Amino acid sequence: MNIILFDDPFIRQSLLPLTFTRPVAEIRVGILTISDKWDKRLEGNISFHTTDYLTEKYPFLSGSNQIWINGALCPNQGLIQAIGSLPAETALAQDGTILAAHTSSNKYDHLKTLKQQQFAGEAVIIDQPWKIFNENAAQLRLDFDLLTHDRISEDIIDPHTVVYGEENLFVEEGASIRAAIINAETGPVYIGKNASVNEGAIIKGSLALCEGAQIGMGAKMRGDSTIGPYCKVGGEVSNSVMFGYSNKSHDGFLGNSVIGEWCNLGADTNTSNLKNNYADVKIWDYQKRGFKNTDQMFCGLIMGDHSKCGINTMFNTGTVVGVSSNIFGSGFPRNFIPSFSWGGANGFTTYKLDRVNEVIDVVMQRRGMIYDSSEQDIIKNVFDITAEFRYWEKK
Repeated sequence: MNIILFDDPFIRQSLLPLTFTRPVAEIRVGILTISDKWDKRLEGNISFHTTDYLTEKYPFLSGSNQIWINGALCPNQGLIQAIGSLPAETALAQDGTILAAHTSSNKYDHLKTLKQQQFAGEAVIIDQPWKIFNENAAQLRLDFDLLTHDRISEDIIDPHTVVYGEENLFVEEGASIRAAIINAETGPVYIGKNASVNEGAIIKGSLALCEGAQIGMGAKMRGDSTIGPYCKVGGEVSNSVMFGYSNKSHDGFLGNSVIGEWCNLGADTNTSNLKNNYADVKIWDYQKRGFKNTDQMFCGLIMGDHSKCGINTMFNTGTVVGVSSNIFGSGFPRNFIPSFSWGGANGFTTYKLDRVNEVIDVVMQRRGMIYDSSEQDIIKNVFDITAEFRYWEKK
């Protein structure tokens, strides 16, 4: 059976800039991406229905009998049972949102014409950037149970590592842990394959350190965070998600934040996640073309793929940075930084596409990856789409 993870257009817009470069279902929350969660729970071929310029990298597979699932929907047992029992040509819905559908049609618009069966159970939908870190602890626990069920953790052989709540710690093959303090009493701690925890690191669960990721010497991981595959992290991190291949190797605070892939935060980068007056945080909304209230007291940095910031960068509460921006200099930059921005508090110019491509190519080669034509095409499309937000180009 074909399983199609579809982008709800409204939700996709709400999750920008993170979804400029990926389908909604490729967002990581907990240990796994949403697509991986479904792939491990359902039998079938996973594919994506997303915006046109992403389809070369994330193809759509058509068929005669298929299940469509909202790409923002996180699975649970109730949903799996409801989807598995859906009659043909029927959609599963809740509060006006289509959660899933069983149909022979290959057309997304056809889903809206199907008769609907209402789902009364819990449905966790990642439809706003801040929901990624708000739901991370709960999703991490579910993923931990899924990945570790009936398996035995590797032992920690280092005599200088202290573990509290050992029953909530799972270490994959090839992981290295040296002279660390790990407190899993407050939530599970997952150490992925070939990941490393270096001397003096302090970890409080819940935490996911995914495959090949590294926690540096003396780092403080304050809980409910995910460090995605091949990320490097240091300093202080609280309730944040790094998707993959991104670096925050040095001191500095990252809290209630989401960092895309291939980002780099320079030494002593700090994010504000709480306003001095304790008011709810407002962040940029691409649909409104303006700021909206998150109804959240805590919200730090939302950074799209391939963006970088220099040493001592300070990000104000609720800052949104687009794709492939380069931020540097003293002072607080504005709290909406469009994609392909070059500059800081003193203003921005456009980060030219030829230079962007050169840097991405170098960065990916360092990790043994190829900046291929499909990736280049995505970046070119995002550059063109986001031109309207680079206000200085209109002067």
